Amino acid sequence: MTSTAFLFPGQGSQTPEMRETVAAVRPDLLERAIAAVGEDPFARAEEGTQYAQPAIFCASLAGWDQLGHPDADFMAGHSLGELAALVAAGSLAEQDGLELVALRGRLMHEAGEQAGRGGMLALLGRGAADHADELAAEHGLSVANDNSPQQVVLSGPVDALPKAASAAEELRLRAMPLPVTGAFHSPMMAAAVPEFTAALEGVEISPPKVTVVSAVTAAPFDDIRRRLAEALVKPVRWREVVLALRTLGTEEFVEVGPGRVLTGLVKRTLAGLELSNA
Repeated sequence: MTSTAFLFPGQGSQTPEMRETVAAVRPDLLERAIAAVGEDPFARAEEGTQYAQPAIFCASLAGWDQLGHPDADFMAGHSLGELAALVAAGSLAEQDGLELVALRGRLMHEAGEQAGRGGMLALLGRGAADHADELAAEHGLSVANDNSPQQVVLSGPVDALPKAASAAEELRLRAMPLPVTGAFHSPMMAAAVPEFTAALEGVEISPPKVTVVSAVTAAPFDDIRRRLAEALVKPVRWREVVLALRTLGTEEFVEVGPGRVLTGLVKRTLAGLELSNA
């Protein structure tokens, strides 16, 4: 029997039709998202992380409902997608997950504003993962997203990005600044951690019904509250998550929710596996 991992996307996976999907499949969730955010997050999903995160979370859970909650062997989520994965795995109540993701988005937005002048730089091309740590260290940046062997994102002070981009181009990598409002998954998000940690302490978290691999450790979740809080300031180790899922026996990867970003990253990391989107 084929072992299957269900993957839940993060920011950057939003699509124009995802609100329509949520309205059709889970109108109750759409209403609760509007209440949690204070306005319709889908209408402003392209404007900032405080809107994109709850919108993508809801679209992912609507996708999970469309699938009919199939049996899963493993799950994982990219950044905010971890909260959707933990809801799907029965570890978090859906309303708690929604309120946490809305708070997470707001706190990350506010931390970006408080830290000031933070940004992110995507490195693309063969060898990106091999050179990322060196480039980050040389330019006072952090590795924020280790997405695939050919795609890594650096995060930190925006003034450091141009020199890092030039150095990357000398290594025959493409360097692309990202349209974000903060240096996400870096120490510049530290201001968001205390309030998010307190919120995590206020919700019930049960052991997942299936194995959920943490993007902070690239191993099955141990201390869920701790790892979710750490995720604000630590890198998304997605390439290693994919490799860990394969080592655990995954033969099929199914991306749940909007977009096909994670499917593409899996394809660039592993060959010869069955991939699909829901």
